[in-house]
Amino acid sequence: MSDLDRAGRIQEEWRRERPDLDVTPQGVIGRLHRTALALTRELDVVYAAHDLTEAEFDVLATLRRAGAPYERTAGELAEHTMVTTGGLTKRVDRLSERGLVERVPSDADARRRPVRLTPAGRDLIDRAFAAHIDNENRLLALLGDGDATALERILTRWLSALGAD
Repeated sequence: MSDLDRAGRIQEEWRRERPDLDVTPQGVIGRLHRTALALTRELDVVYAAHDLTEAEFDVLATLRRAGAPYERTAGELAEHTMVTTGGLTKRVDRLSERGLVERVPSDADARRRPVRLTPAGRDLIDRAFAAHIDNENRLLALLGDGDATALERILTRWLSALGAD
C-alpha cells in the first residue's frame, strides 16, 4: 500500500495513464476541495447542535453583524450571505416561524420590509457564534499559528486573483 493520500494516489494513476499531462495542480486543488468538504462537516456539527442549517446560521449571523437594530433588507441579506435570493425567502420564512426573525414594516417604502432579529434570534446566534468560533479555533489549532497565518495570506491572494474576494 502506498504512503500517498487519496489525492496523491489519483495523481499517480493519472501520471501513469496520461504521462503527457502535468497533473501537479490536482495535488493542490484536490486537497483544497477535500479540505473544504471536511471543514464543512466539522462546521455543520455546531450548526446542528443549535438546530440550525449553515444557511440559517449565515442569515442570523448577517443580521447580528449589522448592529442594532439587527436588521437588513432582503437585498442586503443576499449581498452579505452565501444564500441566493431564491433560497432566502424560504429560510427567512422558516426562521420567522421559529420566532428568530421578523419582517418589519418600512416607513420609507411599504413594499420594503426589512428582516430583523428577534430577542430569541439574537440569543441563539450569540450562543451559536461563540460555539462556532471555538470550533474554528480548534480546527485551526490542528495547523499551528505559522501555517494558519500563511494559509490565510495565500487564500486571500488567490481569492482576489480569482475575483472571488
